[in-house]
Amino acid sequence: MTNRLRGESAKVLTLLLEPWLIGSYKEMSTDKDKDFVEFIIKELVNNPDAVSVTRTVDELGVLLSVKVAPEDMGLLIGRSGSTAKAIRTLARIVGMRNNARVNLKIEEPEGGRIQRESGEAKNVDEVMGELGNL
Repeated sequence: MTNRLRGESAKVLTLLLEPWLIGSYKEMSTDKDKDFVEFIIKELVNNPDAVSVTRTVDELGVLLSVKVAPEDMGLLIGRSGSTAKAIRTLARIVGMRNNARVNLKIEEPEGGRIQRESGEAKNVDEVMGELGNL
């Protein structure tokens, strides 16, 4: 039963990823990775109009910066960061298939709840790293 379920999950994942996996690196520069991540996140959150994904390319690869409404941060990150980790993995898969290194950065919304002792807000990625060390 679990092998069958695993096979069905793989089929669903393949169908979901297929439009973004076909192509070359040149096509990758046309924001295919950005569109894919934006599509997934908009399907997860309650306020899809507030989703913003920006794409930056440098010598290290592609950086996708994601901003969502403050009330959707929990949905985007998931319990213990599991949803964010899954989205990062999918973005890397799309990038690898197109010869690009893709990283995902989740931006802390304005007025975020996470504060440092100095009063400075922590970056969501810093909090995710701390959760990974637990």
